[in-house]
Amino acid sequence: MELTWHGHSTWHVSVGSTDFLIDPFFDNPHTSHSPGDVDAPDYQLLTHAHADHIAHAGEFSTATTVGTPELTGYLEDEQGLEDTIGMNLGGTIECGDAFITMVQAMHTNGVNTGYEHEAGIPAGYVISDTKPTQLDDEESETFYHAGDTALMTEMRDVIGPFLQPDAAAVPCGDHFTMGPQQAAVAIDWLDVDHAFPMHYDTFPPVEIDVQDFVNEVAGTGSDADVHVLDGDESFSLEP
Repeated sequence: MELTWHGHSTWHVSVGSTDFLIDPFFDNPHTSHSPGDVDAPDYQLLTHAHADHIAHAGEFSTATTVGTPELTGYLEDEQGLEDTIGMNLGGTIECGDAFITMVQAMHTNGVNTGYEHEAGIPAGYVISDTKPTQLDDEESETFYHAGDTALMTEMRDVIGPFLQPDAAAVPCGDHFTMGPQQAAVAIDWLDVDHAFPMHYDTFPPVEIDVQDFVNEVAGTGSDADVHVLDGDESFSLEP
């Protein structure tokens, strides 16, 4: 599994021959790419409707767009996206070579900066090359994108023990999401091998010293390796 961070919460994930783009937003200082520079994904996964997560969704009209039914319906009406899959919390769908599970995130979800419309429930995604089961699969590769969220016991009680991600990308910019301390607790609760900070240093309210996140993860006693990626940098996740 190949993971590429394009800044903020925008990730490109390759599983086998299937490519995913999560929360396309290229107006951020960590990427040198514009939407036209990115190979068209097979699927784009949207965690919620805030502009810094769906700003460029309409640029990827050839992809199948996955999100809550309220959000995919909005994008069909307002941005003309035709190929969509509406799903909801707890559901798992097969997308090419991967299985996508939508999980809870604690955040708000108004559409656009005026918050004129509700877009269902905010979400995160667990992407795996094997179908989630009760049985451990040491050969699987599983990545958790937490979306915009506060710290929640769902990470400790459900996502970590039952969906068993190997790697997690968590927001740590504070103000609108978890800050470094709570994001580090999330990594500890999830019991992942690899941790990636996201949703930081995009605009003034979320500017932090990302080393604080690295230090906080170490302070929890977690064994996770923290990877502070440069914008557009990739990481290969292997079992």
